[in-house]
Amino acid sequence: MGQDFGTAFPAGGLAVVAGAAGGIGAALARQLAASPAFARVVWLSRASGLDLLNEASIARAAASVAGIGLDMRLFFAATGFLHGDGAAPEKSLRQIDPAHMAKSFAVNAIGPALLLKHFAPLLPRSGKSVFAALSARVGSIGDNRLGGWHSYRASKAALNQIVHTAALELKLRHPQAVCVVLHPGTVATGLSAPFAKAGLAVQDADAAAAGLLRVLDGLT
Repeated sequence: MGQDFGTAFPAGGLAVVAGAAGGIGAALARQLAASPAFARVVWLSRASGLDLLNEASIARAAASVAGIGLDMRLFFAATGFLHGDGAAPEKSLRQIDPAHMAKSFAVNAIGPALLLKHFAPLLPRSGKSVFAALSARVGSIGDNRLGGWHSYRASKAALNQIVHTAALELKLRHPQAVCVVLHPGTVATGLSAPFAKAGLAVQDADAAAAGLLRVLDGLT
C-alpha cells in the first residue's frame, strides 16, 4: 500500500504520525515511510516525548516539526484510550467512574484538540494536506443501539464534534486541506483485543492502515 499511497499530495512533503508506538500508528508510519510521496515521516509517541495530557509536550513537538522546514502534508493522530489501569468500558450507568471518564475525555477528545491547536497551523496554505484522527463507530450517536461504554462513546463523539468544528475554521485559511475523523474497523491491537467476539470481522493493523490511507488518498 505504501508505494501506491500519496499520489494526490504534492511531492516532497512531511508526514507526521502521533501515537506511532501503537498498533495502527506504527503500521501507518511504516506504510507512509514506504510511499514516495513524502520526503520524511516523523513518529511521535511517549518515547519521543509526546504526552497528550501535557500541552507543553505537544507544543514542543509541533515546534520541532516546524523546524524541519518541510511542508507538513499529513498529520495523523492515531491515539486513543479505552481501558487500562484497572478500568474497563462500562456496561451500565452503575459502573460510571469519574476518574475513568475524565481520562477518556483527556486522551480521546482534549488531547486531539490540542494536537489540532498546535499542528493544524502547520498545514500549507495551498495544495492538498490532511489532518486526520482515529475515531470509532461507537462514537456515533445515531448508530448507538446497544448502550454501554459511556466514557468511550461520549469522548469519541466529542472528538467528532471537535474535528468537524476545526474543519469549518480551517477551510478559511487552508481551503485545500482535509480535516477528518476515521473509523478503522475492529483491529487486532491491544486496545480492542479484550473485546473481539467470535464471528466479529477483525483485521490486522497493516490492513487497517492501508484502508485508512486509501480513504485519505481519495478525499478532496
